[in-house]
Amino acid sequence: MHLIREATTADVNAILQIAEQTWWPTYEPLLGKEQVAYMLAELYNADKLTRQIAEKQQTFLLLIEDSEPVAFAAYSPREDDAEVYKLHKLYCLPATQGKGYGKILINAVADKTLGAGKHSLDLNVNRYNKAKSFYEKMGFAVILEEDIPIGPYWMNDYVMRKEL
Repeated sequence: MHLIREATTADVNAILQIAEQTWWPTYEPLLGKEQVAYMLAELYNADKLTRQIAEKQQTFLLLIEDSEPVAFAAYSPREDDAEVYKLHKLYCLPATQGKGYGKILINAVADKTLGAGKHSLDLNVNRYNKAKSFYEKMGFAVILEEDIPIGPYWMNDYVMRKEL
């Protein structure tokens, strides 16, 4: 049995644990150990996540399975286009992948986007991440390529959009 609820600052450690357990197997083969360590420290630290949640910079949804958080998504209106929402984060523990939790969370974010009166949902995905095909099955299509500097590294992404 699973449920989805909005995360609070009390959930930051659970989010950090899911990110840590998901990022290494997903990104180390693509980016290498040093870049993954840097990006986790930069993007997934307790202070930054606490601020994002407390200041409503992003809304985090937690998927709970048997009373344990096993997946999360984070979204917000795009900073540069308030008519479009952005799915910033979507991670499921490796042991739960294939259970449909990613689809459930994307659908929950799509419902929140529609509930806000918006009809487009964007996300970024690394150009070599096999999740790209999952996003395509979910109705997202590549709209552009983007290279984003992060410290001494680059995120080489596709921007994908789903019309709702």
